Amino acid sequence: MARIVLIEDSPTDRAVFIQWLTKAGHEVLEASNAEDGIKLVQEHHPQLVLMDVVLPGMSGFQATRALNRDEKTKSIPVIIVSTKAMETDKAWGLRQGAAAYMVKPPREDELIAQINQLVS
Repeated sequence: MARIVLIEDSPTDRAVFIQWLTKAGHEVLEASNAEDGIKLVQEHHPQLVLMDVVLPGMSGFQATRALNRDEKTKSIPVIIVSTKAMETDKAWGLRQGAAAYMVKPPREDELIAQINQLVS
């Protein structure tokens, strides 16, 4: 279906998301930090990015903003999936250019539905 870059530093969360995404027919490229994730997005031009916020080094907010400001990557939707659940976090994530913001742990069916909506 879609090529997705997953930027997530938790090995457990990464494994769960990869399982869900591959089961739904998506190809997953993974990075454990924002800098490597941005490089993957620039190299592979995925249909979507799944982004954590709390990452080593650059935050997911900063990475989303960087992808949104780059002419080559700004059309790629970013879904932020984070434990940061306050309304101000959600609003800030969307202001950085995220297409959607989901709180961890997301429900599998809701995450896949959101992805499919954005990549169709």
